[in-house]
Amino acid sequence: MRPLQGCRGRGVVVGTVTLCLAAGWALQTPGGVTLVVPQPNINATVAQNILLSVEYSCRGVATIEWKHVSSWGTTKIVEWKSGNYINISTVYKDRVTTFENGSIQLLNVGMRDAGYYFITVTEEHGTNTYGTIIVNVYEIIYEDLHFVAVLFAFLAAVSAILICFMWLCNKSLHLFQKKTTHKLTASTTEEIELDTIEC
Repeated sequence: MRPLQGCRGRGVVVGTVTLCLAAGWALQTPGGVTLVVPQPNINATVAQNILLSVEYSCRGVATIEWKHVSSWGTTKIVEWKSGNYINISTVYKDRVTTFENGSIQLLNVGMRDAGYYFITVTEEHGTNTYGTIIVNVYEIIYEDLHFVAVLFAFLAAVSAILICFMWLCNKSLHLFQKKTTHKLTASTTEEIELDTIEC
């Protein structure tokens, strides 16, 4: 009976080792792609550079593909395999920078760059995951500058009108003073003459 107990102990050890090897093998099999999109909404102004930030992880070599979908249609931006080739669309040739973590940077965005950006991360064994980023692009509006310019023009016009009014008032006052002075000298001359006649 003793040999059975020793065999039984070895069976537990062999079973434990087999279980550990199976767990290790299961962890190394393909099929684990994760993708994190930290900022799913991006607001930008025209001519700004934006970063479409993502972070992916997988067990094998991944292929990353970015597409842009808007009211003008769907455009493939870039596709690359980590550590290998990079295939950038001719429309985005001088405007895209790729990063190892799957992120891309768009340079000098315009109104047509607004829309949905889809990323697909595909592992070499066929497992894939998707992410979406919404980009809103706004034009720079100079309403405040326009308001200040209109207000400045209005104030300049009002001040010009007031200066003209003050000039007219000044001229009228000088004419009135001349007439009054002329009448005073005429009346004082008459009084002097009358005084000398009476005496």
